[in-house]
Amino acid sequence: MIRKIIAIGGGEISKGETLTVDKRIIELSRKPHPKVLFIPTASSDNKTYCQKFSEYYGEKLGCKVSTLLLYSSPRTISKKEIENKILNTDIIYVGGGNTLKMMKLWRKLGIDKLLEKAWKRGIVLSGMSAGAICWFEGGHSDSMSFYNSKKWNYIKVRGLGFLKGTLCPHYNSGTNGIPRAKKFQEMIAKRGGTGIAIDNSCAIEFIDDSFKVISVKPKHSAYRISKRKGRVISKEIGK
Repeated sequence: MIRKIIAIGGGEISKGETLTVDKRIIELSRKPHPKVLFIPTASSDNKTYCQKFSEYYGEKLGCKVSTLLLYSSPRTISKKEIENKILNTDIIYVGGGNTLKMMKLWRKLGIDKLLEKAWKRGIVLSGMSAGAICWFEGGHSDSMSFYNSKKWNYIKVRGLGFLKGTLCPHYNSGTNGIPRAKKFQEMIAKRGGTGIAIDNSCAIEFIDDSFKVISVKPKHSAYRISKRKGRVISKEIGK
């Protein structure tokens, strides 16, 4: 079975800032009106976010949208219902927000294992920001800013490990005025390893062992960040 993941750096979907990527996600399902499961765990099941996603992917893009709510209905949804939702869809899209909080809940509820099954079955996996980080071994996350907006640091959050490396979304912007690029390069300088950075309005498509960058806006791209001989090297992917 072909394994497909699209990781999106960032952008406002309701404003069409990721439209090119969203159309590609749908195309990968090989269905004109695919079933899309939205998982908004990182935003604590934010109602406005869920509504905007449903309107965009449903009304605008013609998909059949359902939502997996893990905070809003933890006592009313069974493990079997969760499994049916995750494994009986064409596309899974994970929303942005608090990556650390999301990953902790997923592991507690066994969502991580179900998503691995979905991946191996060839269901299209996708997501933005936290929803992009989750597919990698780890990610450069602003999760601590959700607990204290004035005093916090970017942290590395452990992901599902379907893709190798540490991902940094929103690479050409930042949180609360703290630039992502500088802090991510500092993380790689300290920890080493392979870093993957994606700008807003940009994504990387992974199909089995191949990959390609999908850029919605000019000069928005993706980069491989690594440490060589004590120096941090940044190289644009595909160039």
